[in-house]
Amino acid sequence: MELEQKYLALMQEAQRRRMPDVEGIRLCFQTLSLAAAIDRDCAALLAPHGLSEGRFVLLFLLDAAADGLAPNILAELAGVTRATITGLLDGLEREGLIERHAHASDRRALCIRLTHKGKRVAKNVFEQHGRWIASLFGDLSAPERNQLATLLDKVAGKLGGNAP
Repeated sequence: MELEQKYLALMQEAQRRRMPDVEGIRLCFQTLSLAAAIDRDCAALLAPHGLSEGRFVLLFLLDAAADGLAPNILAELAGVTRATITGLLDGLEREGLIERHAHASDRRALCIRLTHKGKRVAKNVFEQHGRWIASLFGDLSAPERNQLATLLDKVAGKLGGNAP
C-alpha cells in the first residue's frame, strides 16, 4: 500500500532521527492511509446518491425502524449531537428521503420516517455498500479475517489512555 505523502515525509524524518521502531511507525501510517482510502472510496460511492456518511447512517437506522424514530434517539444511535442531527435530517428531507411526523402519543414530539423514495434509495445503497464492503475483505480467508480482527483489537488496546 502506498503511504500518503504526509506520512512519507514523516517516515523520512523518523529515519533521519533514528527513532526507535520505525517499522511500527510505518505500520501506523499504513493503517491511517488505508483508513483514509476507505473513507474516500466510501464517500465516492455515497455521493451519487446525495449521501454523506452521516446521512447514510441515518437511512440505515430509519430503514430498520418501521415506526420511525425520534430525532434525539437518532442522534444517540448515530453518535452525533442534536444540532448535527437537525442538519442531517434537513438535508434528507430536502431530498425527499424522510418525513417528519407528529409522534402518535405526544403531539409535541417528532417521529422521523423514511418516505417511499427513502426506502428505495436505502435498499439500493445498502446493496451496493454491502457488495463494496464484501469486496474489500473478499480475498481474505476466514482464518485471515480472524487474525486481522485479533491484531486490530490488540493494537486498539493500546489506545484511549492504555498506552505506556
